[in-house]
Amino acid sequence: MAQDEIEPVDPHVGLGDAEGQFGDLNSRFSPAPVRSSEPVQLSEIDQPATTIEDWVAQIEASLVQITNVRVETTEAGLQVILETAGGSLEVPETRSVGNALIADIPNATIAEEFSQAEPIEGIALVSVTSLPGDRVRVAITGTDAPPVAEITSDTQELTFAVTLGNANTVTEEDAIQVVVTGEQDDDYYVPNTSVGTRTDTPLRDIPQSILVIPQQVLEDRQVRSITEGLENAAGVTSIANPAGSRDYFTIRGFENYGNFLVNGIPDPQIPNDSSFINVERLELLRGPASVLYGETGFSGIGGTINVVTRQPLDYPFYEVSATAGSYSDYQGAIDFSGPLNDSETVLYRLIAAYRNFDSFLDFDEGSAIAIAPSLALRLGPNTDFILEGDVNILERNGQLPQGQPAVGTVLPNPNGEIDRSFNSAGPQPNNLTIMGRVGYRLEHRFNDNWSLRNAFRYLFADDNENDGEPIIFNSSFADDNRTINRRFLIGSQYYNTYYLNTDLLGTFSTGAIQHRLLLGFSLDRDTSNLDNEIGDAAPVDAFNPVFDQTVDPTGNLTTDRFTTRDTLGVYVQDQITILENLKLLLGGRVDLFEETTDNRLTNEETNQSDTAFSPRVGIVYQPIPPISLYAGFAQSFAPTIGFAENGDAFQPERGTQYEVGIKADINEQLSANLAFYDLTRSNVTTPNPENPTFSVQTGKQRSQGIELDISGEILPGWNIIGGYAYTNARVTEDNAIPEGNRLFSAPEHSFNLWTTYRIQDGDLQGLGFGLGLYYVGERWADNANTAELPSFFRTDAAIFYERDRFRAALNFRNLFDVEYYTSNFGSSDFVNRGLPFTLQGTISWQF
Repeated sequence: MAQDEIEPVDPHVGLGDAEGQFGDLNSRFSPAPVRSSEPVQLSEIDQPATTIEDWVAQIEASLVQITNVRVETTEAGLQVILETAGGSLEVPETRSVGNALIADIPNATIAEEFSQAEPIEGIALVSVTSLPGDRVRVAITGTDAPPVAEITSDTQELTFAVTLGNANTVTEEDAIQVVVTGEQDDDYYVPNTSVGTRTDTPLRDIPQSILVIPQQVLEDRQVRSITEGLENAAGVTSIANPAGSRDYFTIRGFENYGNFLVNGIPDPQIPNDSSFINVERLELLRGPASVLYGETGFSGIGGTINVVTRQPLDYPFYEVSATAGSYSDYQGAIDFSGPLNDSETVLYRLIAAYRNFDSFLDFDEGSAIAIAPSLALRLGPNTDFILEGDVNILERNGQLPQGQPAVGTVLPNPNGEIDRSFNSAGPQPNNLTIMGRVGYRLEHRFNDNWSLRNAFRYLFADDNENDGEPIIFNSSFADDNRTINRRFLIGSQYYNTYYLNTDLLGTFSTGAIQHRLLLGFSLDRDTSNLDNEIGDAAPVDAFNPVFDQTVDPTGNLTTDRFTTRDTLGVYVQDQITILENLKLLLGGRVDLFEETTDNRLTNEETNQSDTAFSPRVGIVYQPIPPISLYAGFAQSFAPTIGFAENGDAFQPERGTQYEVGIKADINEQLSANLAFYDLTRSNVTTPNPENPTFSVQTGKQRSQGIELDISGEILPGWNIIGGYAYTNARVTEDNAIPEGNRLFSAPEHSFNLWTTYRIQDGDLQGLGFGLGLYYVGERWADNANTAELPSFFRTDAAIFYERDRFRAALNFRNLFDVEYYTSNFGSSDFVNRGLPFTLQGTISWQF
């Protein structure tokens, strides 16, 4: 194994941080260390505490602090010496995990974590890091085999006398790959991902632009939604109400309403009223991804968002947190994890939260409960199983806050400016939405080269708990420039998704050429059950609102239908290493879909089916190891349901992308990606000029652009994630929209930067600061280009303090209270107001 293919053992990772959808489960399940004695009990402390402060002080006093770590070369290998200011450390038992020797020292803390790469030949990494539960982990990783250590304790030292292990005792299956990068503080730097290939692959080897927003970024910004998290991604612009609970965007100029994954599995419900409490990180795969995940959802050709959730840990972890923010926003959460048996073959995680909130908009308040349990089992030495799920219960006034008229906000109104807090929905009865998912992921390794993965997920969304009360929403803005016409909806909606996926992965060689083959298939069933009545509600004056919420339902349904869509996808991918610095990616997928709609109003059943092929080709050339030059071609599809005038079913909508770019590792902890792309959307429906009651698929839209991303650590303690996007997205063919019009919510220029600094030592160690700068250029609210949203420059900030198990943070959003707007789903009449200045305070404690 070449040393540039080695990566360090991270003592903090959970089950979701490695190969494909499943993680390197084998390295997570390992026998528990046998400790020479039990941890110090409260009863053993000489002076009983009478206050919480005394109790905490006594616990800390009972711990031994490691003040310095020395690594010295010896004739037999090396010595790792842990120095203490006073007191002796217990001699721990050791265990081997792959090619790493692990020792967890109880009742200990460390002043500053330590990491040294390649201290001698045969040793890839020596790291000494803190763990929850007052433990310190020593990990000594061999390049080919786990080393052996004899441990001795003195009054102020614990010494590991290390010798090299025997490589013949370790199989390739057991070996843990590590990358030697010196300092291993990778908080903002993520070198690998699985979203771009369905296999764990270095980002520099993937011929497509991918951005990972890691957990530390989400924590530093105290992110509470996918929308807030993706503010760190260039070229992504929100098109939903900031006070709402939906996460919809434009990516590379094209709208994205349901093109999402959760742990690599398609999940169209995650952007709708879901919780964020169990999110580990976000991954953005830009451009078409049908070759890997099937249909792109509703016009999701611009990109795919993968939500990676927190996984069970192999050590005890307990955290409680409380958050309070502006507009009476309060949340409490717990996060518990660890092994359920001594052999650590059964791991669990339970995350739960309760939130009560208001917003800057009138009549917008509610509460939410979220629970996310997961269980990981090692069924055998080669078989691992994860059972996971979550449920989210949201109760709020009405359903979603309504946008405000464009005339009176972004456009002048002779009656003046509409109040920032105005919500035309008015007071409404509470609406209860219940959403959730449950599923499993299974992996079996046949041998060193071949493995099988299988996953299943069931999603449900129930929005039928309004007790027959109406939901009132905007319809249009009257010519008097003050009256908002409104409508009501009474009814129910249910959504269910069943998804089954199986992958076969193998590695082999044909002569000097290496192959990493992926064969797979997926079965997907989506059902929706809708029945409602829609009618006119009383209008409201935007400048002198008097809300009349009475409606006059007739009992005659406007919609009453049950729809089922079944999709079968079969795909193949080959990652080919032609030379060490030349890699080729080939892939193709065939999808067969059928949609049946039972219209219960007309007692008619309609059926539509089609087949789509999605190819992908990419090449990566690395003239020097830190630089990757890549080029790629990919296509995607999205079913278009409907019929032309001649009775022919519509063909799937298509996305076609050409992309070239450069990926660079600026240093060992800082990387950048520059991408140039040309993305075309075709088969877009547009009115038939000869019979406008029908549509024809002659529309085309095109986006060309440049994106630059940078993320990682600049200097010790100084992290950064930022980007710039130039987007030229336009209508190129259409029978209703003038050619050359810009696509809605697609700013030509956008820029984002978030940076933090943590004081590394001294009395202020643990204190940190964050600064965020976000610029979004002018963009149109609709494709007809009738209302232009002004550009804005927003500033965010944070102050936080971290010490041992305690963290406190203050996050400031829109620090200078800049007024800004987002598009209201491409509407020409209404826009959404951005969040004003808000303050959010969070404290958390691990124990």
